Amino acid sequence: QVQLVESGGGLVQAGGSLRLSCEASGRTFSIYYMGWFRQAPGKEREFVAAISWSEGSTTYEDSVKGRFTISRDNAKNTVYLQMNSLKPEDTAVYYCAGDASARFTTTPKWYDYWGQGTQVTVSS
Repeated sequence: QVQLVESGGGLVQAGGSLRLSCEASGRTFSIYYMGWFRQAPGKEREFVAAISWSEGSTTYEDSVKGRFTISRDNAKNTVYLQMNSLKPEDTAVYYCAGDASARFTTTPKWYDYWGQGTQVTVSS
């Protein structure tokens, strides 16, 4: 099993920045990809960004490209999401997730491990 704990959410004004962290513990060697997802009230959970745990290659959802950066620190078993130029539409609960399959996906249901989520609120 893998345990994921997010931190770093909060309230920020539009145009501001936040950095989310996700620390993994347990059988972290089983993870191929780490992803960030978000879910706004009344909406489905959606893909934000993902990173290959071993190679560091990254993928982003179109609306966050150029504003968000995903990175990882393998020594600390931690993945980060740096969010700049935040917009009110970025408001959501953000979740990190781990995928134990070598086949990359942006579909939430195929991720095996999930954190508890952290609230990000962007005021206009």
